[in-house]
Amino acid sequence: MKDILLIRNIGIIAHVDAGKTTTTERILFYSGYSHKIGEVHDGNTVTDWMKQEQERGITITSASVTIFWKTKYYNSKINIIDTPGHVDFTIEVERSLRVLDGAVIVICASSGIQSQTETVWNQSQKYNIPKIIFINKMDRIGARYFEIIEDIKIKFNCILLILQINVGIEDNFKGVIDLIEFNFNYWEDNILKKKNIPQDYINLSLKYKEKIFEILSENDEIFFEKYVLNKVCIEDIIISIRKLVIKNILIPVICGTSLKNKGIEFLLNYIVDFFPSPIDVGIKNFNNKEYKICKKSKFLSLLFKILNDNHLGTLSYIRIYSGILKVGDIIYNSSKKIKEKVFRILRMFANSKKDINEAFAGDIVVIVGLKESFTGDTLCNINENILLEKIKIPLPVISISIEPFFKKDQEKLLFCLKKLCKEDPSINLSTNNHFSEVIISGMGELHLEIVIDRINKEFNIQTKISKPQVFYKESIKNTIIQEGKYIKQSGGRGQYGHVVLKVEPILNSNDDIIFLKEIIGGSIPKEFFQPIEKGIYEQLKTGILLGSPLTKIKITLIDGSFHSVDSSEYAFKNAAMIALKEALKKANSYVLEPIMKVDISTPENYLGNIVGDINKKRGNIININDFKNFKVIFCTLPLNELFGYSTELRSITKGKGTYNMEFFNYCEIPFYILEKIKK
Repeated sequence: MKDILLIRNIGIIAHVDAGKTTTTERILFYSGYSHKIGEVHDGNTVTDWMKQEQERGITITSASVTIFWKTKYYNSKINIIDTPGHVDFTIEVERSLRVLDGAVIVICASSGIQSQTETVWNQSQKYNIPKIIFINKMDRIGARYFEIIEDIKIKFNCILLILQINVGIEDNFKGVIDLIEFNFNYWEDNILKKKNIPQDYINLSLKYKEKIFEILSENDEIFFEKYVLNKVCIEDIIISIRKLVIKNILIPVICGTSLKNKGIEFLLNYIVDFFPSPIDVGIKNFNNKEYKICKKSKFLSLLFKILNDNHLGTLSYIRIYSGILKVGDIIYNSSKKIKEKVFRILRMFANSKKDINEAFAGDIVVIVGLKESFTGDTLCNINENILLEKIKIPLPVISISIEPFFKKDQEKLLFCLKKLCKEDPSINLSTNNHFSEVIISGMGELHLEIVIDRINKEFNIQTKISKPQVFYKESIKNTIIQEGKYIKQSGGRGQYGHVVLKVEPILNSNDDIIFLKEIIGGSIPKEFFQPIEKGIYEQLKTGILLGSPLTKIKITLIDGSFHSVDSSEYAFKNAAMIALKEALKKANSYVLEPIMKVDISTPENYLGNIVGDINKKRGNIININDFKNFKVIFCTLPLNELFGYSTELRSITKGKGTYNMEFFNYCEIPFYILEKIKK
């Protein structure tokens, strides 16, 4: 239990191009993990190890690395996960944050808060994760510090604790004033040096030092008592900040420039001094109850990520919350109600691996040998039956059809697609029965582009694909009670299944599909409930308007009948499918399309043309902000209108406009658009 107090499980999260991977690379170098600094533009960073990441200069898959860092107060082991910034790979951020205890949010000092900054902020708040903000790229043209801090306060309604003041900005960025130790820190030949605060910064530094005391006093009674008695020392400040960060009451803010190696030592110090150990954070199970860790706690973990290795097979990333895991252990998957054997345990260093014999509470490690366990499953001691909160998988918004160039590769293609879906649960695999097409759906064009690239290069399969298509969904407006019968007589034993379903829209719930059984009097034996449910979920994959999956539907099994000889699982499965299909025809079905939240940056003189174009595209403008001779338009647009938009925007703005988008919600599609799609 003593060692667990020294562990820090943290993630680096941000908008794309804010400097996450560059910051991570400097952390690895300064901690002594690596002896050479890799650069994103050179394609040689530790955490961006995939070919696709190196070619594009972006992070696609989250990478885990373990380092060590010592401060005056702790000598800690830090498990770091570097996450993607592109919205298409939001599942990587989601499942990483699910198992982390702290997050460093990197914000570009020039660009400020961007669309994906909001997304990762909201994801971190959902899991109540303590945060540190690192305002990066202070040397970039247009860099701001205090303005961005004010923007964060307003946008996210949070308490920020400014721990540093920048000395100089843009090309003149010289260093930072440390308000805790109250000195000036600067770098010469990448060596951190300290001296007294410059005279012209004394008053500003005293002002913000006093603000630290005010914020801590307002939120920490013990600190307030010492402050009133004038007995505050540096250690008291550190203890108080740590306490309030762990409670997610306040967020420390520091600054620097990772590319120029300035500010990383402070970031490491604050990660260790302020972020919680695994023992400081609670674990919520599926009933939203706290699971307390103690010395006698048995093995409990969450499987949060799966990777396929050409040599080792399936690599299962787990976060251990309590107990010990050893090679050879038989563990229980309480999500699937199955047992699994642990053949090997690995500690990961991006794509490098080190065998270990055992792992302990607080560790993030990889298990080799699990066959039936998937992302979001709870793994625990064989005698336990605890179920942890699952990981929410985002809905896909875009689809393409795919087929092998050579027919002989059809089976191989399906095999590798299933492997990729197991790795990335935000990829959806389905079949269009009308055309015998294989359809893959994902979070965006880049997401699917990466999937296809991996199929071609990693699995050596040449493929043909269609143009991207919107991933529509279907739902209903009316409540219908519908019976379904499946009766066959062909001599000898027949088939008999009869169900009555109540099918209704879900109005006020976060659930997508609800299935209930309210059979009274045993009109259908219990052994047929499972095939009925199976038939319902199979039919829910195909709507009656576009053949799209159904959502926001509640189905209740209310009645039916059976035959003592002829009834079978097959008959009841088909009866359920018939009943549901008929109900959908009568329940006023409609189609939902994905709506994207879009931020468009443009010079002011093109604003009118862009606004007009947004209106033509069925868009809705939320707000327009000024930003240094640029206008930033915040709007929502149907995804169907955004294919090829980057080319359109460049044309409208003569190459000066940019945009970012992320999934917002699903909305009913207008009838005239639906008629066009059907044609």
